[in-house]
Amino acid sequence: MQPAFHIGTVPVEGRVSLAPMDGISDQPFRLLCKKMGANIIISEFINALDVPDQLNDFSARASFTEYERPFGYQIYGDNASQLLKAATLLEKRKPDFIDLNLGCSVRRVVHRGAGAGLLRNPKKIAEIIRALVNNICVPITIKMRIGWDRHQINFLEIAKIAESEGAKLICVHGRRKDQSWREPADWRPIGAIKRAVKIPVIGNGDIESQNDIARMLSETGCDGVMIGRAALGNPWLLSKKDKSNLSRAEITSTIIQHWLLMTSFFGKDISNVRFKKHLKAYLDCPQFSDVDISRLMRKINPMQFILNDYRELV
Repeated sequence: MQPAFHIGTVPVEGRVSLAPMDGISDQPFRLLCKKMGANIIISEFINALDVPDQLNDFSARASFTEYERPFGYQIYGDNASQLLKAATLLEKRKPDFIDLNLGCSVRRVVHRGAGAGLLRNPKKIAEIIRALVNNICVPITIKMRIGWDRHQINFLEIAKIAESEGAKLICVHGRRKDQSWREPADWRPIGAIKRAVKIPVIGNGDIESQNDIARMLSETGCDGVMIGRAALGNPWLLSKKDKSNLSRAEITSTIIQHWLLMTSFFGKDISNVRFKKHLKAYLDCPQFSDVDISRLMRKINPMQFILNDYRELV
């Protein structure tokens, strides 16, 4: 198959990827989404300060399999030397690329000037990317928002800095830092960035259906799309399937696959807690309209319902 695009020299097949999401895109979910058709896989974001001493569940966050390739680590921070130290240590684990987070809008991240907080300091972004590109052998990519607020919408400046300093791919989320996900994403800046740079551009924001995937590619001319929140409970988006057309048995089978991946990686006790958000999203569809989801989520082991249902279905 001819690659859809390259991240530096790394060929990428397909147009649809899974967004890095803290607490969601752990290794079990990434494996499931890769099987569904995700073209690239990115870790949950990793604090650069946690890497040297492997803090805050670092082992689980840094774990990946050969099956997930092309795989990249996403790191965040506000200091070039700290980010370079983290990237140098992560590079030893042999990822295919390292992604710089310029998009996280969580308060604890932006208040230290990291994530989307860096959008207010283009010179620092240039310094960080330059340090990474000059000292790391794998490609450096970025994931960004279109600006900090309505007074500082600087997506073209940031994109051109990223390209000029040697970044090999730009993923653009079509919202500012100050915008809630409830506000519609603006895809026009994604198209503007694609026209302004020569490196691949991935569009992100409000991709919730196969039609949205096609529209994003068509309207912006971008090289690929990245699916975030909409993949929770609906990984079939990555496989060109419509969840509404799936049978209850098909959905249940995927839930079981995901659960088994989760328990194999985290163990049952941790999985009982972590899997609830996934299970709730899986069941939020007409095929399970007979299920009292709120009541089910209050159970210690809500997966027992699915396991019983699965035995009946097969």
